[in-house]
Amino acid sequence: AYANTGLAVVAVVEGTVMGGGFGLACVADVTLADESVVFRLPETGLGLVPAQVGPFLVERLGYAEAKRLAVTGAKVEAQEALRLRLVHQVHADTEALDWGLQNVLADILRCAPGALAATKQLIAKARLHSPASLVHEAAETFARAALGPEGQEGTMAFLQKRKASWMPQS
Repeated sequence: AYANTGLAVVAVVEGTVMGGGFGLACVADVTLADESVVFRLPETGLGLVPAQVGPFLVERLGYAEAKRLAVTGAKVEAQEALRLRLVHQVHADTEALDWGLQNVLADILRCAPGALAATKQLIAKARLHSPASLVHEAAETFARAALGPEGQEGTMAFLQKRKASWMPQS
């Protein structure tokens, strides 16, 4: 469900992250971590298969890294998770993590909800198709957005140097 939602998905991870938490970190649009985070993929060591998270792990990290983690059951600590792009930010403590989350949420709230959903859909499709095959569809998607209510409101807000109606007005 989270993998295909038109809403922005942000995950905040701390401590040991395994199973569904690992999968959620992989499908989130933005994943923030505390320095204490340790990702584990222990299923194969338990005689199990990481079947539910495996496909999302491949999508997030690529085939080689996903395979390495799956066949070794390796631990991935915060800085390695950042290097692998499993997480997007690592913060030293709870206060810094909360600050990072508030900044990410503020950025997301500046985005028009319909445009955000259409963007996520187009990017998801781009994983499976060549860029050339999507040029026409992308142009149509852009034109619909530009002529739609969000595009018109966003353009007017920009020209009038004000916040668009979907943005927090504080």
